[in-house]
Amino acid sequence: MAGKAQARGVGARILAAFQAAGAVEIAPDILQPAEALLDLYGEDIRARAYVTADPIRGELMLRPDFTVPVVQEHMANGAEPARYCYLGEVFRKQDHRGAARVAEYMQAGYEVFDRVDPEAADAEVFALIHAALQGLGLTATIGDIGILQAAVAGLDTIPARKVALMRHIWRPQRFHKLLERYAGMVPVPESRRALLDGVRADAPWIGLRDPAEMEARIARLRLDAAAAAIPAADVARLDALFALRCAAPEAPAALRALDLPALDPAVARLERRLAALDARGIDLTTLRFDASHGRTTMEYYDGFVFAFTAADPALPPVASGGRYDALTRVLGGGREIPAVGGVIRPGLLADLEGA
Repeated sequence: MAGKAQARGVGARILAAFQAAGAVEIAPDILQPAEALLDLYGEDIRARAYVTADPIRGELMLRPDFTVPVVQEHMANGAEPARYCYLGEVFRKQDHRGAARVAEYMQAGYEVFDRVDPEAADAEVFALIHAALQGLGLTATIGDIGILQAAVAGLDTIPARKVALMRHIWRPQRFHKLLERYAGMVPVPESRRALLDGVRADAPWIGLRDPAEMEARIARLRLDAAAAAIPAADVARLDALFALRCAAPEAPAALRALDLPALDPAVARLERRLAALDARGIDLTTLRFDASHGRTTMEYYDGFVFAFTAADPALPPVASGGRYDALTRVLGGGREIPAVGGVIRPGLLADLEGA
């Protein structure tokens, strides 16, 4: 396993390539304010963050990744368009032992903020990372969270159900349980049925929620109970979408064959992205498309996602990234900008190069 010095040496080589592509180096603090960041990461990262406290600055966390602090810095002070690169340690607690999963490791990254051509920016980031990983026999997988979001937005059901499904796209088990319940495939839980039937007037009030909050909650549950079930055919189409895996050039036709008209704009974006990748010299036949790719990673991804993985399934991705337009809106104080980025693990790359 590569030591820190070796990983930093490989990282410096990657950083130089990113700088040659026009990126400005940025160095966010290792200690980051915890309150805002914990709400922006997915459940997996929140559970694995190292959190501490400072008597003046309050709750802090060791940097679990670079993207969020880079976006914060750009939205506060950056000019547009912008390209940033970075190299440094990130910290994540691990829930199992093994040399492949370490609590502290190096990341080298490249981020692009550009309004002009988002698909071209996607291709720029992917191609730059692809070039840094040549000769290692890695598998490249791409996906698009925006396609999944478009499918949910196109469902014929009440807005509250769409909001709930959107929130759980990154939690596959929870998502599919919700979908089955909205389709009437599972019975209403007894606890929920009791709420729908009304609360006994003489029952003592317990819990942290006040009566007004509970009444609003019961009203939402009754609205949901009165809504028509999502048709079984729509559930089958969504299941087919989430299970779709194919060679990247076949993806647009396969997606259109699902007969989900709401996907058309997202599929058109995918076609433009594939054309941009081809223009960058990427052999599209070597790329795998996985419609569910990215569902268990960072919850701020909302478009193009990708990863480069080694043959050993025990190893984490050597490189990964994606589009996070919505994150800039959350952190932008009323403004937003299309943004995409990716990271490489220099230590893991050093191990593979040595092997």
